[in-house]
Amino acid sequence: MRTAYKCRAYPNAEQAALLARTFGCVRLVWNRALAERQRAYRSEGRATSYKAADAALTAWKREADLAFLNEVSSVPLQQTLRHQHAAFANFFAGRARYPRFKRRTARQSAHYTRSAFRMRSGELTLAKSDAPLRFVWSFENVEVAALNPTMVVVSREPDGRWYVSFAVDTDAPEPLPETGHAIGVDFGLKDLMVTSDGVRIANPRTLERKVRHLARYQRRMARCRKGGSNRRKAQAKVARAHRKVRNARRDHLHRASTGMIRRADTIVIEDLAVSSMVKNRRLARSISDAGWGELRRQLEYKAERHGRRLVVIDRWYPSSKTCSTCGHVLGELGLSTRRWTCPHCRSWHDRDLNAAKNILAAGLVVAGDGPGEVCGADVRRQGPSLPQSAVKQKPTVARATGLPSRQRGEGRQSPSSMPKR
Repeated sequence: MRTAYKCRAYPNAEQAALLARTFGCVRLVWNRALAERQRAYRSEGRATSYKAADAALTAWKREADLAFLNEVSSVPLQQTLRHQHAAFANFFAGRARYPRFKRRTARQSAHYTRSAFRMRSGELTLAKSDAPLRFVWSFENVEVAALNPTMVVVSREPDGRWYVSFAVDTDAPEPLPETGHAIGVDFGLKDLMVTSDGVRIANPRTLERKVRHLARYQRRMARCRKGGSNRRKAQAKVARAHRKVRNARRDHLHRASTGMIRRADTIVIEDLAVSSMVKNRRLARSISDAGWGELRRQLEYKAERHGRRLVVIDRWYPSSKTCSTCGHVLGELGLSTRRWTCPHCRSWHDRDLNAAKNILAAGLVVAGDGPGEVCGADVRRQGPSLPQSAVKQKPTVARATGLPSRQRGEGRQSPSSMPKR
């Protein structure tokens, strides 16, 4: 399996100048190749292959005004073309947005493969450089002298910090011991996560706590003249403020996801459409600050690495409106309603805890661990009636003989077209 180790780097003046030239060449090749792709498609209607882009790069190096491309290693430039080709493949597959042009003020990076660096006795030497690059190794359980990376990525953040990442092929770790426990997790804004066993993980709201300071730094930057040294200093201060927020959020998400992986063998979550939810202007900043997408990504790779099972149920499952005791589904439940009483069995529910219990029950059905089948199954819990399966259903009372499942060919209904009772 592929593992990456990222640590701080401290290049000397000569190495910093060489890496800055490399970043500039990488940015130029990316932007020029992207512009050429767009021109070829708009004027001639043809797609640009990686082979054609690589041939164009060779021709650019022969031009007099682009001869400086030969002063840096050719490996990062070729890797840039490969990354752009993969970016377009992901775009046409619907996995990413359209590739954009690179800016000088954004994060800069250069990828080096085995032929462009040397790693001996824990010292890293890049191509076109004589002295080893100094970095600080902070992983105590890994011996840096025995490291055999397949790729090295050197990057510089907008705040001026340098980093080096090592991509290493390692053996899969031993699975964690089984706990015999399964939990359903409901993501939220008031509490970041609420589990079916009653554990609540608070939402730190890192951006909300720093937003006033960040706004003040941005106002100072807006007053500075573009291109001046004071503006560069103000930009660095804004970037440092963003870095602190980003690191605090990421640290909290890592602690929360690692705790979930250690506690349970099976973790069930909802398939949230975060990209669509952030279009809500009132909740966009809070949803982005919570980091639900990053939390799911961490749960996915950690579950795969440590032998856990992550089950994702349908986003249309009415987990909050379904009674976890009798299966009754409410017709309306506003976001401001945090607690409600079931009109069918008179059970009192906390909104988030009730949703987590329903998510767990639906996930066990999808995973095949619960009684019944996957869709429209007889998933029995406490109470005389049955809850609905993990698909969007019309608000109705669950029947004792089982739940009606969606027929083949029947499309989904939008929330606005559902009947109200």
